Amino acid sequence: MKMTGENNSETTMDDVKNLIKKKDEIEEQIKAYYDVLEDQGVGTEGPLVDEEGFPRADVNLYQIRTARHNISCLQNDHKAIMVEIEEALHKLHAREKAKREQDEAEAQEEAMEQQVTLPSPFARVDAVTQGSPACGAGLRVGDEVIEFGSVNTGNFQNLQNIASVVQHSEGKPLRVTVIREGQKAQMSLTPQRWSGRGLLGCNIVPIQR
Repeated sequence: MKMTGENNSETTMDDVKNLIKKKDEIEEQIKAYYDVLEDQGVGTEGPLVDEEGFPRADVNLYQIRTARHNISCLQNDHKAIMVEIEEALHKLHAREKAKREQDEAEAQEEAMEQQVTLPSPFARVDAVTQGSPACGAGLRVGDEVIEFGSVNTGNFQNLQNIASVVQHSEGKPLRVTVIREGQKAQMSLTPQRWSGRGLLGCNIVPIQR
């Protein structure tokens, strides 16, 4: 009695639940037939003939034989479905383990690719004032700058490069790209007058290379 397909990839938790449901139904049927035998007072092994070898007249022989036969068949079905449940759970756990390992490997590979492809930062944010344009743009202390408007790792010489871009971009959004916790983060920062000093409200220091 086969309950599921052979294909590993088709085994799902729903398949396992269905198998368990069928197992429970088989157990209910076996119990019902045992109740029949108990009512007749013979069980599965009790004799169906009297002391003289004649069929017993005090019990329903057909009902007893049918119940015993069905119990035997259902017990075989029960053994088969228990094997199927075990195999299905094994396949399910094996696939989940393989998927988890694959996800971990892909995440590791992605992280390594990011580390390889990220350009070297040329400056680091070491202060951000609350309520400033820099704070509003999402810049954080510790962010490592790889792009600030037209300034990037390839053309950065000193902080004057950034100061010049800021002076010429008052009121205009600048694209700022940073490395934060090993990941690239991009934001739009608009230099503008605010209640504090300067147009940004943050302090940027060069990274020595």
